[in-house]
Amino acid sequence: MKKLNKMLVGTAMVLFAGAGLYAADNPAMSGPVKSVYDHYLKIQADLAGDSLAGVAGEANAIVQVAQSVPHVLPKDVSVQAQALSNASDLTAARAAFKPLSDDLIKYMKDNKAQDSYVQVYCPMAKGSWLQADRNVKNPYMGQGMSGCGIIQN
Repeated sequence: MKKLNKMLVGTAMVLFAGAGLYAADNPAMSGPVKSVYDHYLKIQADLAGDSLAGVAGEANAIVQVAQSVPHVLPKDVSVQAQALSNASDLTAARAAFKPLSDDLIKYMKDNKAQDSYVQVYCPMAKGSWLQADRNVKNPYMGQGMSGCGIIQN
């Protein structure tokens, strides 16, 4: 029983250590930036699933967070998220998602947060994006070519 308890405690410590990567281990991914990243990931998933259902709401949430901490994220993040929230179809949303992705990727690189995300590039769409795992889900090509992409980190 003692051995089992030690194994469970050890496993829990490893899991919690990995879960704390965003906030505790990487200040670049704390607070408002993590919030923006979480909303961004929902948009990425919606676009990869050929859906606009949650895009406007998530993009508006990014606008609110980015405007509340203008000194933390690049100024253009708010502008690009606003353009994304105004997109009326998938083509427009995907076009607006590219510059937002580019700025967030640049922020992550500049702040050495590469361990906090997966960056993927699609040569067909000539665009990059961030995602939480290594299972490629292309927001630019949607379900028709969801696996199209090259992991960059």
